[in-house]
Amino acid sequence: MRKKTKMAWSVALSAAMAAGLLAGCGSNGGTESTSGSTAASSAKTESSASDTTDTSDRPTYKIATVRWTDTWPTDFLHEGVMKEIEDKMNINIDWQVYYNSDWSEQKSLLLASGDLPDAFLGSICLTQADMAQNKSAFLDLTDLIEKDMPNLKAAFEADPELKAVCTSRDGRIYSLPKKLPLRPKVCGDVMCINQEWLDNLGLETPKTYKELEEVLVKFATEDADGDGDPTNEIGITNAASSGLLSGDLRHILSPFGTMVSRDGNYMGLNGEGKPVFMPMEENYKEAVKWMRQLWEEGVVDPEYFTQDGSMQTAKQQADGGSQVGLIFGWTADAQVGPNVDQFKTLEAVEGYDGNHYVEAATNYLDISDRELMISKDCKDPDTLLKWADEFYTDLASLQTFYGTIGSQITDNGDGTYNVDVPSDGSSLDTSAWSNSLRDFGPKYMNEDFYDKVSLPEDQAMVSNWPMMQSMRNTLILRKTVDSRWFSTLTKTFPESRQSEPISINM
Repeated sequence: MRKKTKMAWSVALSAAMAAGLLAGCGSNGGTESTSGSTAASSAKTESSASDTTDTSDRPTYKIATVRWTDTWPTDFLHEGVMKEIEDKMNINIDWQVYYNSDWSEQKSLLLASGDLPDAFLGSICLTQADMAQNKSAFLDLTDLIEKDMPNLKAAFEADPELKAVCTSRDGRIYSLPKKLPLRPKVCGDVMCINQEWLDNLGLETPKTYKELEEVLVKFATEDADGDGDPTNEIGITNAASSGLLSGDLRHILSPFGTMVSRDGNYMGLNGEGKPVFMPMEENYKEAVKWMRQLWEEGVVDPEYFTQDGSMQTAKQQADGGSQVGLIFGWTADAQVGPNVDQFKTLEAVEGYDGNHYVEAATNYLDISDRELMISKDCKDPDTLLKWADEFYTDLASLQTFYGTIGSQITDNGDGTYNVDVPSDGSSLDTSAWSNSLRDFGPKYMNEDFYDKVSLPEDQAMVSNWPMMQSMRNTLILRKTVDSRWFSTLTKTFPESRQSEPISINM
């Protein structure tokens, strides 16, 4: 079952990796994956829940937003900080909630109908192509921002990249931006290894990529789960829909420094901080050789290039224990669900050249446009933009990222705040997605406010530092290039983080 012909492997790997036919995502780039979550199986929309307050005399705005999955509640849209801002602006929001599994079809029908909501909230809603192809359907917000949004204007002055990312080539702004707060320096998916399997086989945690290879071979061939069958364990798996950009180059091949753009191409920054086409680089060629070796050794799932996301999830979240030895994600629970106790975060292993490579795509993952798009049919865009401007404050951004004060956050009364450990036993990441807009919607927090917020130290997603704490070699934060606005940033802001490599001596 684990064996394939060498010819088939060579064709599949070289064609997919060199030509970039399988594009990956999982960020804010407009082609986001559902890796780690179960999408809804049927189309749904939800409207605002009624309450006892008479708000019938208020103007009502219909706003469409998209959620990754219907397993996460949407109560937060009608209460807490969301309701407070709604009441402050004396308006009603009629939330039209869609789910990612059905959104592509629903979006096509919606855009074709011409009967649009007043606004779309969240960069998951519309891609850049959607905006370009339907430009006449959306308002130019440039002058309205100047008139109605003092908080956003202040954010533009404090962080020019925020304005750069939402400014089109004609110098106009058609959507509102966001910058995610309190994000880790090492910003991307991390490796998590099946600690239960390590213990079952009496293996040490791998520290180098060669040690990792040895462990994965044993996982795949030596009955790591202890069920008596040495053939039903998988070293690594992937979904074809994730593509090689997310499935390989930023994940299993990271020890070779093959970080590439999340925007669907193979551009990256080399060790000198110069943009390069990664398949032409020697480290990429060495990475391909290593990946083929893993395949020949039976580490790679035979369905690696063909299965969909649900098949991958079924293996990772299998009843009785995960069938996979190594996973990649923001947090382990997002990938393996109830099997999370089997896994632990793995330090970035020593790579082929003695360095430890991790992803640092902070500009791409933290800053995006398309967080609020107002349609041409909105009768009073000024009021709606004034409502949106309330989200560009420190406290609002904290609450739309983690949850409301008094529920998910404790106000210490002295100007400081604690983000609380979820009471239901879930991870902070899962709790935040269930109780806030999380990654979507307008937000901006001034960095001097960061020190006023305390996060639970035992939550891996807080900083991703656990994978680095015991390192003593050089850690390379390999930056990736966002092809949409890399040229704009380097031209406008020559000292931008995008233009320089980062090296940290531990």
